[in-house]
Amino acid sequence: MSAHLAILPILLPLAAGALMLLAGGRRRRIEAGLALGGCVLLLVAAVALLVSVDRAEGSLAITYRLGDWPSAVAIVLVADRLAALMVLLSSILGLLTTAFAIDRWARLGPYYGALTQFLLMGLNGAFLTGDLFNLFVFFEILLAASYGLMLHGSGERRVTASLHYIVLNLAASLLFLVGVSTIFGVTGTLNMALLAERIPHVPEGPRGLLHAGAAVLGVAFLVKAAAWPLGFWLPRAYDAAVPVAAAMFAIMTKVGIYAVLRLGLLVFGDDAAASAGFGRGWILAVGVATLVVGVIGMLAVRDLGRLTGYSLMISVGALLGVVVFAEPQALAGSLFYMVVSTLGAAALFLLSGVIGPEGADEFEEPPLLEALDPGDAGQFTEEDESAVLISAPVGILSAGFLICTLLVAGVPPLPGFLAKVAMLAPLLQAPPGPVPGAAMAVAALIIGSSLFSLIALARAGIQIWWAEPNRIPPTIRLGEALPLGLLLIALLLLTVVVEAPFRYMQRTAAQLLEPNQYIEAVLGEGGAS
Repeated sequence: MSAHLAILPILLPLAAGALMLLAGGRRRRIEAGLALGGCVLLLVAAVALLVSVDRAEGSLAITYRLGDWPSAVAIVLVADRLAALMVLLSSILGLLTTAFAIDRWARLGPYYGALTQFLLMGLNGAFLTGDLFNLFVFFEILLAASYGLMLHGSGERRVTASLHYIVLNLAASLLFLVGVSTIFGVTGTLNMALLAERIPHVPEGPRGLLHAGAAVLGVAFLVKAAAWPLGFWLPRAYDAAVPVAAAMFAIMTKVGIYAVLRLGLLVFGDDAAASAGFGRGWILAVGVATLVVGVIGMLAVRDLGRLTGYSLMISVGALLGVVVFAEPQALAGSLFYMVVSTLGAAALFLLSGVIGPEGADEFEEPPLLEALDPGDAGQFTEEDESAVLISAPVGILSAGFLICTLLVAGVPPLPGFLAKVAMLAPLLQAPPGPVPGAAMAVAALIIGSSLFSLIALARAGIQIWWAEPNRIPPTIRLGEALPLGLLLIALLLLTVVVEAPFRYMQRTAAQLLEPNQYIEAVLGEGGAS
């Protein structure tokens, strides 16, 4: 069974989503049971995959060749420590956001649960695939699901932002295809392990075409990561989406980071001869610019949704600025920061859904009871309402906001601060990197971003909690309070139980910097089918 763990994170959400579509939009309780059950099974499979990968002898635990074709032509799934980590992160977010949405947000439109499952399928496939073409396929699956989630709940503001989001991502997908086609034309393969093997031997003549294709592909990844100057869509789009969908979208920018990290260290690593380190200087410049723009954006806006969107841009800029140095300890810190920043942003999006974002009246959403379908299984009765609605003490909500603020800003004593220290301490001692003095500049910007993020979020907190002393305390449904509370508690526990997760990040970073182990695992005779 362990040999087939690599395909389970793709099959489980596919099956759950298909069953929810068959159940129909009016059978709310059945749909909710399928959604939660699918997410729980996915989380169990993700934990089993991560444990299996980490405990296995050698660098990689699982390669899965569909149809038992040779690796050079097969659809290959590769589960290494990085892929298993990202699958676990997406599974955690999927379960928490699904539980959060069931009582209220899923009822604002049809098929929310099914769309979330298909989004999880696309995310997990993108993390596990071993070739560029299927990376494109899974990108399109997750994007198609995200289009539906962006439009969930309707409203003019949401539709306008969604159209911009869709058009921009369609353009990025076109660039993706152009880049992939160019690389295939030069190398004759899209298998990432084979690319890493063949690129050092590409003749000088076609190498320029190879680099052009890689540059176009990199632009597509940076669009999806919301890096400057191609990331202005993110704050507006995520602010327009329902908060629970935006919380799930927090991981989508990390798909672009994952792709840059995977190809940068595997295909264009130190063993790539004349192509070694290709594009790192540009990625560093884009990361620095994204950091600066994210900070300016946070200082310029006040509503919580856009603040969180710009905080995601800051995390993207910090990650791009650090990973290009390929320093083992800094890379481990970056992976830890990627997890903490994603979960922190998701928590802040969920909290904004509870306390009510500024300008929520612009969404033109129907009242909850009017949005429900009156079918047998989906009817929302007064008994249901009294069972799930609880009064939310302002002190508890403001404490949750304080935790999110400290996490997103990365200030002591929470794990956001620990992650930044883990990134910056080794970075300042690393070799010069692509540009002399760049490490010091990136470190200074990351430290400055923490200060300005704290200022921006503190200002928003003052506006929310103190500017309106007569504000009626919001009500919160039990189904919303539990996942949000569990997420915040888990993030607090990371402050204390940090050694084991960080050791895993160190092993993951060491594995990423040894591409030959990946190549041998994929192109060898082993692996399930």
